[in-house]
Amino acid sequence: MSVTYLVADLDPLGAAGPNDPAQATRKRLELLLDATNGAFVAAAAAVEAAAELRRAFAEEDEPQAGRLRVALHTGDEGEPTIRRARRLCEIANGGQTLLTAATAAGLHRMRLHDLGVHRLRDLLSPIRLYAIDDDTPPRSLDQVPNNLPVQFTSFVGRQAELSALRTLLLGERLVTLAGPGGSGKTRLAAQLAANHSEFWPQGAWWADLSELTDPALVADAVADAVGALVGSGRLAPQLRTSRLMLALDNCEQVLDGVADLAAELLRSCPEVTVLATSREPLGIPGEVVWRVPPIAADEAQALFVERARLVVPGFEPDEASRAAVASMCERLDGMPLALELAAAWLRTLTPQQINDGLDDRFSLLTRGPRGVASRQQTLAASVQWSHDLLDDTERTVLRRLAVFHGGFTLDAARAVADRDVLITLAGLVDKSLVVAEDGRYRLLETIREYASDRLEEAGEEEATRDRHLDHFLAYVTEDSSPDKDSWRIRMRVEYGNLRAALEWGLTAADPAKGRRLAAGLPWLWHLHGPGHEGIDFLRRAVDRDPADTSPLQSRLLTGIALVTDVAGPVDLGYDVLDRALKFAADERDRGLPLVLQGVGRIFGDLDGAWRQSLAALASAEISDDEFVRDSSLALQGIVLHLRDDHEQAVPLLASSSAELLRRGDRGVAATALCFRAMSALLTGELDLARDVAEEAVRIAAPLGDYNRVGTTRSMLATVHSCTGDTDAGLALMEPVLTLVRNADRPVVVPGMAVAMGSLHLARSEFAEAEPWLREAAAPTEHVSCIAVQSLPPLAAALIGLDRRDEAKALLDRAVTMAGELRMHRVLADAYEQQGFLSGDPDLHHQALAIRVTHGLRLACVDSLDAIGGLIGADHVLASATALRERMGYPRRAPVAPHATNSTLMALDEAVEYLRRTRGPRSRPSSGWHSLTPTELSVARLVVEGLNNPDIAARLFMSRGTVKTHLSHIFTKLGVGNRTELATVAAGRLAGGNQ
Repeated sequence: MSVTYLVADLDPLGAAGPNDPAQATRKRLELLLDATNGAFVAAAAAVEAAAELRRAFAEEDEPQAGRLRVALHTGDEGEPTIRRARRLCEIANGGQTLLTAATAAGLHRMRLHDLGVHRLRDLLSPIRLYAIDDDTPPRSLDQVPNNLPVQFTSFVGRQAELSALRTLLLGERLVTLAGPGGSGKTRLAAQLAANHSEFWPQGAWWADLSELTDPALVADAVADAVGALVGSGRLAPQLRTSRLMLALDNCEQVLDGVADLAAELLRSCPEVTVLATSREPLGIPGEVVWRVPPIAADEAQALFVERARLVVPGFEPDEASRAAVASMCERLDGMPLALELAAAWLRTLTPQQINDGLDDRFSLLTRGPRGVASRQQTLAASVQWSHDLLDDTERTVLRRLAVFHGGFTLDAARAVADRDVLITLAGLVDKSLVVAEDGRYRLLETIREYASDRLEEAGEEEATRDRHLDHFLAYVTEDSSPDKDSWRIRMRVEYGNLRAALEWGLTAADPAKGRRLAAGLPWLWHLHGPGHEGIDFLRRAVDRDPADTSPLQSRLLTGIALVTDVAGPVDLGYDVLDRALKFAADERDRGLPLVLQGVGRIFGDLDGAWRQSLAALASAEISDDEFVRDSSLALQGIVLHLRDDHEQAVPLLASSSAELLRRGDRGVAATALCFRAMSALLTGELDLARDVAEEAVRIAAPLGDYNRVGTTRSMLATVHSCTGDTDAGLALMEPVLTLVRNADRPVVVPGMAVAMGSLHLARSEFAEAEPWLREAAAPTEHVSCIAVQSLPPLAAALIGLDRRDEAKALLDRAVTMAGELRMHRVLADAYEQQGFLSGDPDLHHQALAIRVTHGLRLACVDSLDAIGGLIGADHVLASATALRERMGYPRRAPVAPHATNSTLMALDEAVEYLRRTRGPRSRPSSGWHSLTPTELSVARLVVEGLNNPDIAARLFMSRGTVKTHLSHIFTKLGVGNRTELATVAAGRLAGGNQ
């Protein structure tokens, strides 16, 4: 659709410097433009809008009205037409309204001033211009002498580069734009010269040196471009008093001649500025070298789409095509030439097919435009032009550097190229074939692919890749730093090379080096990812020698379990640990598998996890392995936490996380801190919980993985759900959810579903909470210790949705599982929800008793509300209100109205009051059914033949507590000793009556 665009601004020639009063005027103009429709279907409507804009602006700021300039241009709807309108506006004089011929054609019977044909600074072909009521010649490119080349396509993007280069060009005498072929040097230089040509009253002159091969002819070629005398071989004397700019394009093949000319001009012509483009700097004093970067990702995509519309008018990429274009732009290194050649294929291929075809880009990108130098017609010709300018040593080094992926260091280049490369590497950087940045080097992917083909042609690929593998095997195996954090950073930098070396080593006839390299990297995949790729590499390494029973196989098998811990389903990988322990050479190889076995059991067998932690700790004492020691202590802290012995858990979690962080073990430390934060939350220390959770988030952030970053954010969000700041919690989780939704494969983020369910539950959004909590509770068969914790909150959501029968079934299961697992908090939470269902205060009293016993002070306040509301105790509810305010723990649901001026009690006082006033209990005072869940557990273990110390260890309680429970059991059952108890209990338990 044809549209007329209106663009307006203030003439900068009337500005008064930094304190120009028009700064405020410009803001008023912006407001007026915001209120003006900038696009019009009819040209006449655009003219009327321009007139109205002038009238409104004059009323707003009459002194500056004479600086307002307006431009109208008609064309296809979209950015190219808008850009042309802006270019038109920048050549208008203050007070002038300019129109292009396309706009004027839509205006009938309107008197316009024909200003003739002019070039805009976009360097496109000249166009005829018209003006309304003002025939002053516009400040077009034609007002300055120039021979800048006409362009046939628009200039897209590069605004940041043009801004930076403006400062250089106006402040320096010699600026060289250096970059590889196809990087856009020529177009950028031409646009830069056009934008600022008015600074050189005697002209901006363009000299294309691409066809020259003799350096001695450079001066005459430039003289011819400027219009100076040709034949003398001397240009500087003719330009001694001139104020002009020389743009010397394509200097690399006649570098010596250009350098000599530029040096003479700098010495003899004080007002001549030289702008050069070259694949290699001139290398003379006074030269400022500006490396042309790849075009920015968004600009690269815009360039492709704009060029695509020249091939397929109206081209508008859909979602799949946009993804293909984005991938294409990345794979082509943001090289404008390559993108334009790729866009030309849209006549016959879809964007997806073009992207797929880039696997052989030099065959695909061969459709260049006619009328340009042959080296710019295909991608291969462009790169070959640079390659042909190299000497033999440079060609050898360049092709051997092709085996690197993601960059390399000087030492790596020396090892892989098999020679001293310092001087050669510097030359390749100068020739724009190697990029130097931050102490490292890299090849653009297009250059790397070309060099890789040359490596294969030279018959050097196998030997070079072997050296590459040897170097990075040594890089990993010889790095014995105890600081895992710095080790992770070093390995992460080289991950592209490590991946390439692994691929080569694991496909070799002798895979020994590849297997050793894989065995050295599990911690990288564990701490940073990509974990699934790590598991694949490790399994391939094991499968290359499945009969191996050496310690190397043990380390590979342990690695599978280590990476699976953060990247796979919780039950994947632990089957390999028994084999890893069997093949271990000594205790140093046994410690980590033992810890990982404990981690695997923590999901469904807390007793087994505790036993494994003890075994791992014993192994660590023998091997002096600090990581295994601290991880074992953290594991014990987690088991104690899940059993609600927070008094013992917190010191273990705090000390182990501190020691782990001292050595840079962020991953396990972040996990330990999450459990420590949860302990603080459950025991009513909400401020501490938030501080510890925030520390966990900060520690996990550098890892950049789904698991630890997602888990720590989930923990902090859970704290927010309790403090009432659910908006902050949801905002914290949104980036995690976005990453998970967009992941290429299913992603495991422990705690995410629980956090999201808790946040929605806190907002009484039961329908939103249910699917999250159901997801968290789903795998109860395999990870019961973790999943069972979500059953009571899931039941709460179902109660909120009035699905009471479902809630009751869930709570019955929760009580059974929590009792079997001896997870006291979960049991109390289940009793509480059962109390809400039945209205039975005794269930709430049972929940309160468990919470008091295990120091679960946060939930004790919930019990005060529940019981106080049932018995109508205003002073209990008032005390709960005060306790919530002190803790920072707002109510999720309203309670019965109550007096607020009652005598307030501390938490312990309120609990004691409720215990004293407790009515008749539903549980009988004697007989088998009078036993509490804990007393039942003690009775079971007596039947199994355990003594008091064994029972204490199994139930994580003191021997004195066991003795007290036995005393209560003897009294309730009317038995006098353990033998009689065992007889009675055995019959009950055998009959299934528990």
